[in-house]
Amino acid sequence: MEQTAAHQIQQRIIWLIVRAFIGVVLVTVLVVMVITGISLSNSLAIPPFNQLPVVARLEGYYLGHGNWQGVEPILRAETRLVGENPTLLDANNQIVIDHGQSESPNRGKLYQPAAREINLDLTLNGERVGRLVLDRQSLGPGLVAMVPILAPIGLISIFLALLAVLVVALLSRRVVTPLAEVIAASHAVTAGKLETRVQVQGPQDLLVLTESFNQMAASLERSDRERRDLLADIAHELRTPLSAIRGRLEGMLDGIYPADEKHLSLALKANYLLERLVEDLRLLTLAESRQLDFERKETDLSTLAAHIVELFSAEADEKGITLELLPAPGPFLALVDPQRTEQVIGNLVGNALRYVPTGGKIWLTLEQTESAVSLSVNDNGPGIPADDLPHIFERFWRKDKSRSRHSGGSGLGLAISKQFIEAQGGTISAVNLSGGGLKMLLNFPVRKLS
Repeated sequence: MEQTAAHQIQQRIIWLIVRAFIGVVLVTVLVVMVITGISLSNSLAIPPFNQLPVVARLEGYYLGHGNWQGVEPILRAETRLVGENPTLLDANNQIVIDHGQSESPNRGKLYQPAAREINLDLTLNGERVGRLVLDRQSLGPGLVAMVPILAPIGLISIFLALLAVLVVALLSRRVVTPLAEVIAASHAVTAGKLETRVQVQGPQDLLVLTESFNQMAASLERSDRERRDLLADIAHELRTPLSAIRGRLEGMLDGIYPADEKHLSLALKANYLLERLVEDLRLLTLAESRQLDFERKETDLSTLAAHIVELFSAEADEKGITLELLPAPGPFLALVDPQRTEQVIGNLVGNALRYVPTGGKIWLTLEQTESAVSLSVNDNGPGIPADDLPHIFERFWRKDKSRSRHSGGSGLGLAISKQFIEAQGGTISAVNLSGGGLKMLLNFPVRKLS
């Protein structure tokens, strides 16, 4: 079906090019003919008929003979140019040949001019020695005079037409076919076939066009797949707390569970999880669409890090985990939103506390260079498999290995953190430490408010 559409488009484009070339050739011929006629008419202010070859031959005859006796063969030989009824006059306007007849009774008489006739003066050394009179009604001398000039133009026109056919044939393979495939593929993508791709071929500009189209189609396909995956993930994530709430409430209504504080608190906990998930989805959507407001100001990241360590120290002590901020000469100033950045650091520390085993260690470090200031959250936990590292900032990403669902996360924290950091001009990345564990690194460019 796609090949048929491409073939139809190719035929339309070829026919369009053929018509364009034919139009150009015809216009060129017409313009050349008009310009030639005008040039001949205006050249030296002499009518074009004065430049007929017969004029030169008659003047040459008179030069050689000194009179017009015996000139009849020349006029008969030039019938194609002067017609059947030319009249030749001498220098005194007396008739030498009357309308093609040398034995006319009017021979030697004074010629009386008539309407619609063409008079061609015959001169030698600037003096008129005769005149050739042609009848317009029996002769189209203007057209005849242009024939020797228009013949080459006709041949050139035929050559241009053949050249146009050759160019179209070459364009069909080099340009038209790839262009038709791109147009047909765009129709297919519009119809929802996002997997459609175009073979990269043709001149440089078409190569760029096809590559850009393939990249666009791949981006659309990826976005569509991510949208479907997101909807499926959201449905899955919402189903878990909703099922827990429904199960507890139905159990209490059926008398399976007593309506006491214990069972109500379990239902309320599932409700809290559902509320948190919905809020995280709202926050992520706003962050991705850049609709969140960031009040950026010059902030000391060491102050934010120290505050986070203080907030999570009780939870770390309860789990038997060492949490500390390694001292470093500061301050470490960056142009950020303090609240959003502190939220990101807290999320990273909270993630580490969930996955680091008892007796483990979490430490925060700060570093500054001429171009950037960085903050890292490090742990000696199980780390993340190298193949999974590129995916940890994706929405609802999980790997049921060291970091799983039972730990209580919504699967959106790192995705939200990534959006928060990038919206402020920074970067966030993750690497496994050589001795085991994970390092989450935040980088911000050093710049001041203008």
